[in-house]
Amino acid sequence: MTEGDRVRIKIAPKGAGSENMSRLTMLKPAQGIGGIKDFVVETVKKAGGNPCPPIVVGVGIGGNFELSAILAKKALLRPVGSPNPDRELGALEQELLEAVNRLGIGPMGFGGTITALSVHVETSPCHIASLPVAVNIQCHADRHKEVVI
Repeated sequence: MTEGDRVRIKIAPKGAGSENMSRLTMLKPAQGIGGIKDFVVETVKKAGGNPCPPIVVGVGIGGNFELSAILAKKALLRPVGSPNPDRELGALEQELLEAVNRLGIGPMGFGGTITALSVHVETSPCHIASLPVAVNIQCHADRHKEVVI
């Protein structure tokens, strides 16, 4: 149910090459931001050319197991290159983008300086005893649409 006489629908069809390269982990809180960065970069490194780079990387931090995955996918719905309005998260996105591009995977995995077009991070508070992190990878096609009916 929705208030009013309109509903907003967002859709993001994804290919399996990119979806199959996505990962989720439950870090220890003590691993902190360094552990998050390592996990994101390692996920992209292991994916290599499989997700058809240049890719867009969605990162979900916090919540719980399920919510972190939803946040990572939600992050992919933002326009490519749109920084998170939170300055610290925007800076983290830029740092992760630079680290991912230093991997040298390049377009279609043939090498080069542009492995990712953008990294988008979304967060949610979580229990003090856990630090869920999900990485959802989108291929270069980056198809998504939003409509209001």
